[in-house]
Amino acid sequence: MAPRLVSLRPAIFLDRDGVLNDVVWRAGKPASPRSVAELKLADGAVEAVAAFKAAGYLTFVVTNQPDVARGKMSGQVLSDIHQTMAEVLPVDEIVACLHDNADLCDCRKPRPGMLLDLARRWSVDLSQSWMIGDMDRDIACGQAVGCSTVLIQRLYNGGPAAGADLIADDLTQAVALVFDAQTAARAVAF
Repeated sequence: MAPRLVSLRPAIFLDRDGVLNDVVWRAGKPASPRSVAELKLADGAVEAVAAFKAAGYLTFVVTNQPDVARGKMSGQVLSDIHQTMAEVLPVDEIVACLHDNADLCDCRKPRPGMLLDLARRWSVDLSQSWMIGDMDRDIACGQAVGCSTVLIQRLYNGGPAAGADLIADDLTQAVALVFDAQTAARAVAF
């Protein structure tokens, strides 16, 4: 019997805080929501995910959430936040690294463990995929697996110094940039 060929699909990997939802400011620093009540989806998030899905991309949320390991929120609250997001955003899966920096796990961005696991389980073509984030670690994570990258420009990040392929003011602009790059790549292929 011949081996079954699996067709690889492109994906969009989206960071959560600062991309799909607004950050919560604590002591002058951007932070994650620690309750469903603090969760506020970013303008255009629902439309952006729907546009990626309509274009044939698998869509995943990949997020570092060390507040669980640090005892600042429970795993159940994090699950509730993700369930709330999943009810509104048509994503294929939400994956969170619950480890702290000192744990040296493979899944905490900038390490690529979450992306590699999703790519294996969902048959993702990483060379045709995108990582969209608001921090240098998101960009480094995407680059580590060969994805193209988009940095959402924020006051708290490094901006162009992050080395992203593209820079966007918000998620809506990121969608347009990805689609423009996709169209340009197709034109070059012909």
